[in-house]
Amino acid sequence: MNVIWRSYICNIRLRKVPFRCQSGNHPVAPLGSRILTDPAKVFEHNMWDHMQWSEEEAAAARKKVEENSAVRVEQEEQVDQKAKEKMGELPWHLAETNATNCFSRVPEEKEQYEKSSGSLDGQSKEESGGLNLNSKEQSKGLLKTDLFPGSGATFRILEVGCGAGNSVFPILNTLQNTPEFFLYCCDFAPGAVELIKSHSSYRAAPCSAFVHDVCDEGSPYPFPDGSLDVVLLVFVLSSLHPDRMQGAVNRLSKLLKPGGMLLFRDHGRYDMTQLRFKKGHCLSENFYVRGDGTRAYFFTKGEVHHMFCKAGLDVKQNLVDHRLQVNRKKQVKMHRVWVQGKFQKPLH
Repeated sequence: MNVIWRSYICNIRLRKVPFRCQSGNHPVAPLGSRILTDPAKVFEHNMWDHMQWSEEEAAAARKKVEENSAVRVEQEEQVDQKAKEKMGELPWHLAETNATNCFSRVPEEKEQYEKSSGSLDGQSKEESGGLNLNSKEQSKGLLKTDLFPGSGATFRILEVGCGAGNSVFPILNTLQNTPEFFLYCCDFAPGAVELIKSHSSYRAAPCSAFVHDVCDEGSPYPFPDGSLDVVLLVFVLSSLHPDRMQGAVNRLSKLLKPGGMLLFRDHGRYDMTQLRFKKGHCLSENFYVRGDGTRAYFFTKGEVHHMFCKAGLDVKQNLVDHRLQVNRKKQVKMHRVWVQGKFQKPLH
């Protein structure tokens, strides 16, 4: 995966186009350009972009969701889940355990987002909505506070829900020769943060990992409001209870500098993972609990637009990423749906 990541970065820098990594003997295709025009060739690649569902497929997906949400989790269990969430007792350690020792690979969804987003490296100022790693203009007169981790940096990134560091270490590796850069990363699970700190690639100077509950609006961050250039919120928001999502987004919005960007990617409505839930796992509409106790919400583009605009951010990108994932060995086709967005804090 390190070789793949370096290859990707080189392609971006040279051609300023996000590239898909080569698989087998097939030529590399620009990300988002692999379109299935001949259904007979569907099993020639592992993934196809911009897939449009037929009326029959869309109807089947809606029917499946109606079926698996018909039987809800018992109300007593839902009340218990809410209480555990407030007390910090939900089983996030299970997700943390699953991620242990996975530094060598980036999970597919996050990897695809980072490659298609391009807001951290390799894009022009115009393409990334005004962000510039080498620009000090956005920092002038902004932070007149006591020293804090990364206070000397002019470009600061926060990854929310960093887990075992599958995104942290590629970012550090990519920007290791950029002295004005600083990365913050936080997670709800203390074990995940300790795992990152114990890794050989963790360097205290350009990175600060800390435990944080994004739902706790009163919990302080180790840096002041208005100090971040980028916030990464990738496959995190869907794990929160719907009643707490807006508060979390509002709080993250306050952390951004004027002109700062929040990069978002998460599960979309009728994604394969939503359709696979069995009856009795639905907590509320489009909100499910997995067998390990962790949860997942499936967003629409409109819901995402409303939430981030309500937090005072401007929409720079908000799209539904439809793809067809293929298991060529088993001859299985799987529809994937993700929502991806870039939301910018107004300059004034």
